[in-house]
Formats: sequence, structure tokens, C-alpha cells
Amino acid sequence: MEVIYPGSFDPITFGHLDVLERATNLFDKVIITIAVNTRKNAIFTPDERIILIRESIREKPFAHKVDIRKFTGLLVDFAHQNKLKTLIRGVRQFSDYEYEFRMALMNRKLGKDIDTIFLMPSEHLTFVSGSLVREIAYWGGDVSHFVPANVAEALKNKYG
Repeated sequence: MEVIYPGSFDPITFGHLDVLERATNLFDKVIITIAVNTRKNAIFTPDERIILIRESIREKPFAHKVDIRKFTGLLVDFAHQNKLKTLIRGVRQFSDYEYEFRMALMNRKLGKDIDTIFLMPSEHLTFVSGSLVREIAYWGGDVSHFVPANVAEALKNKYG
């Protein structure tokens, strides 16, 4: 069975990778979908994010179970076009759950056959978020505890 793991992944963090590994333990294939949203001010282009994710998982034992794609539009449309019915969402804390719960209900309203499964990362990663990592990197802080080495280097190059 295949599942979609959607997100901006700007940048991918150890929390994302933890949820990804959990998803690969549950499903035959995990399709990471990178939303192309021109209204968001992303620091990495969708193609850069794909490269960073590929490099981050290259040596992982689950890498062969992961496909990475970008898409524009509604996630339910992507799911239907690819004959997929299940979404994975990482939930770190209660505030995430409230937002993700609303999104899951909206996705179900738009696509009655779409289900969402919530996965929690390891406890020590519950505070890690892409926005916090970007903020730390912007101010020249050390992000090596939150992202893979290739991502830390890419952030350093962006904010140099």
C-alpha cells in the first residue's frame, strides 16, 4: 500500500525524517509530496528541496521505499490523480493536532475517500520545526542538531 506524506519540507528536519521512517515501517511506499505554493516565501525551490531530501535519505535503509514528487493545487486532487487514499501527517504537539485535524476534515470533505493518519515523532524532536530551523540559520546559529549535515550546509550557503 502507498501513502502520501505531504509538506513544504523547507527544510527537511530530523523530525520529518523520523515520521518518514515510521511511515515506511507501516507502508510499502511513501510518496513525499512537496507543495509548490507561490504565496509562501520558501527559502529553497521545490527542486532544491527534492535534492536535499534525496541526499538526506540516501544512506537510510528505507530509502528504496520513498518517492519524492512536487505538485501544485489541492492535495486531494493529487491523491485522486495518483489513485492514493491515505495521507500521513506528523503531529508534534497539541497545537499541530488542532490544525492538522481541521485539514484532515477538509480533505475528507473534498475527497470522501481520503483518510489521514497522524504520526508523532520521537519525543526529543517534538520542538523541531522548519520555521525555527530557518530562524536559527538566518541568525547564524548551529542547526546541526535539527537537520542532516547536507541541509545545514545548504542553509549556511543560503544565509551565508
